[in-house]
This record gives sequence, structure tokens and C-alpha cells, in this order.
Amino acid sequence: EMPNMTLSLPEQLHKKMKQHPELKWSDVARQAFEKRLKNLETLAWMDKVLANSKLTEKDVDEISHKIKADIRKRIDEKFGRGH
Repeated sequence: EMPNMTLSLPEQLHKKMKQHPELKWSDVARQAFEKRLKNLETLAWMDKVLANSKLTEKDVDEISHKIKADIRKRIDEKFGRGH
């Protein structure tokens, strides 16, 4: 058995959610929690790896540029340019 959690929601959000009774909102919330925790774990791992890193600021800028370019490419592939 899984533990239960009670959430407080703004009324407007709750009204919009009620317009989609076909969705299992507890599953949506669980997936969002899992995704956020995975991101936090990844960031914690990256902090640990980079703590002893010898990367220069230039290295970091190059890596950042490559990541952003990859994200833009994925968005373009998924949604098409101009959207």
C-alpha cells in the first residue's frame, strides 16, 4: 500500500483539472514528483563530479552551448520550426 498525500490547489487550477476527468491526476502528480526527484539527483551527482573538476570557464561555456543547441534541435524536431 502506498502512502497518501493531500495537496492544496488554487481554485482555478482545480476547475481546469475537473474538465479532464479521464486523467488520473494522482498518476500525473506522481510522475511530476518522480521527474523532479530525478532532476535533483542528477544535479547532486553533477555537483559531486564537478567539485573536483579542472574545467575552465571556457570549457563550461562550450558545454553549455552544446547542451542548448541540442535542446533547440530536439524542440525543433518535436514541434517544428516557428512554433
